[in-house]
Amino acid sequence: MFEMGWFSVKLFLKGKLIRNPVYFIRQTTIGTLIGLLLLVSIAQVNVPLWLPIIVSSLLTGAIMPFLLKDFKMK
Repeated sequence: MFEMGWFSVKLFLKGKLIRNPVYFIRQTTIGTLIGLLLLVSIAQVNVPLWLPIIVSSLLTGAIMPFLLKDFKMK
């Protein structure tokens, strides 16, 4: 399992894993920013910190398949 992960990291760093790395980075950045904005905005409300973390993580995880629906690997 560790070897497979390590092999994938090496292919990613060589640029041989993802067909369009700019698209992948852009979509991942959009998802990360949405999650961060959600986390910060919910954390401004007077609620325990665990609640914004769980909500923003769930929603960010839910939107990532839609953001990466056209993702292609080599």
